[in-house]
Amino acid sequence: MLRSEYRPVKIMLLGMSFALATTLAGPTRAFDINAGVTKESGPFDLFKFGFKAYKNGQKEEAVEAYKYAAEKGHTGSRWALANMYAYGDGVAQDDFAAFKIYSDIASQGVEPGSEDTGFFVNALLALANYYKRGIPGSPVKTDLSQARQLYFQVASTFGVAEAQFQLAQMMLAGEGGAANVQQAKKWLNQARKGGHPGAMAVFGNILFQEGQTTRGLAFMTAALDKCNPKDCGWMESLQEQAFSIANENDRRGAVALARDINLSSSD
Repeated sequence: MLRSEYRPVKIMLLGMSFALATTLAGPTRAFDINAGVTKESGPFDLFKFGFKAYKNGQKEEAVEAYKYAAEKGHTGSRWALANMYAYGDGVAQDDFAAFKIYSDIASQGVEPGSEDTGFFVNALLALANYYKRGIPGSPVKTDLSQARQLYFQVASTFGVAEAQFQLAQMMLAGEGGAANVQQAKKWLNQARKGGHPGAMAVFGNILFQEGQTTRGLAFMTAALDKCNPKDCGWMESLQEQAFSIANENDRRGAVALARDINLSSSD
């Protein structure tokens, strides 16, 4: 099954910006009383300190600050800490530790319009990814049904293209539930309108297989202009296979249509 790699930190936060780097003045100092921030400081001050320390490469100080802020219930600090565990960024990689923090964020829920919405969505996606593959050596086993439900929640409630793409992939493969090509096409179409290159490529391949040769090949071709390097390989393989089968008129038409598709995100 074709898929794009998902990592929590790559998801764009909804309704919250990390423009903190421009709001914090002066050099970052060690995490002690002389820095003006201690473990007794407020959670947001600890979060700001941790963020600035992280940006300056002082990841041990960032982890310490995030931990204190997380203990005081600061969602952004929990999210940042979970990502660091997921990547082994400044700490030893520990997917189960990350999983537990994401679970805490998800269990809190989120109020409509909350500034924590992005963290909540990111946590749900991270949990879906963990359930999809499991975490070796931990209590977290592969649970495709749970992964599919979480992707559906994020896809339908928050309209996140990555969730729509992952949900469609599971529907095409019959993972975590019945296979449903028509529903998968719906989610792929939404995701590709949201700018997801992988969804555009898979959507085009389905159209091509259904006999919409020019249009399908056009979407696969357009996806190659938008893909991340790590994903371009499988998309290029799809496109090249289809290109080799299509006749010259379909190829020419697809190339022209691909230019139009890339000029309009709502095509």
